Amino acid sequence: MKKAVNVLTLTGFMFFGAIQSTFAQEAEKTFHQELKQRFIEGDPTFMGIVLVALILGLAIAIERIIYLNMATTNTKKLIASVDDALSSGGVEAAKEVCRNTKGPVASIFFQGLERADEGLDAAEKAVVGYGGVQMGLLEKNISWLSLFIALAPMLGFMGTVIGMIEAFDKIQVQNDISPAVVAGGIKIALLTTVFGLVVAIILQIFYNYIVSKVDSIVNNMEDASISLIDLLAKYKK
Repeated sequence: MKKAVNVLTLTGFMFFGAIQSTFAQEAEKTFHQELKQRFIEGDPTFMGIVLVALILGLAIAIERIIYLNMATTNTKKLIASVDDALSSGGVEAAKEVCRNTKGPVASIFFQGLERADEGLDAAEKAVVGYGGVQMGLLEKNISWLSLFIALAPMLGFMGTVIGMIEAFDKIQVQNDISPAVVAGGIKIALLTTVFGLVVAIILQIFYNYIVSKVDSIVNNMEDASISLIDLLAKYKK
């Protein structure tokens, strides 16, 4: 009797374990299947355009992040190296240091050192002018990212309007306002809105990170430019 109870208990645990495993597998499948199903249920035209906006936006965001990370320079180390080079080898040695250093700050330093022989005013103008060029390179394609952020929810809202129009068309044709008649159009309307907002939220996070990164690099560029002019003034003395 005791042995039979143990067998039944073991069988029960195995049965419930199998059920839990099945539910876990179904839950795991359900997420991907649900996402795919909802995407297919939405209007293919607008859902496809929203997906393209997401892909292009992510491509631009990833390219900008990689570029900005490569453009980040240890400005304190660079300033110290330029100071040592000016003291030991003059302007040419400092220019060589800038040539061997990557990043916009080193490029700005090189342009300032190129005009150092013409006086501090010429060097300062070169630094300011080339700083604007480097700032433009840092902000390149960010406007396209902001376009996709605005475009995605607008496409979603357009899909919403079209879905509601389809729902009202069905009501007019069938002269019936039952839920079964309008459910399809309303569902399409809500799905396109949701996907458009999700895409906008994802791209907005990347956009804010990129803008903050650009601001940080620009601030470092401005501080470093002032330090370069101070170094040149000290060297001229």
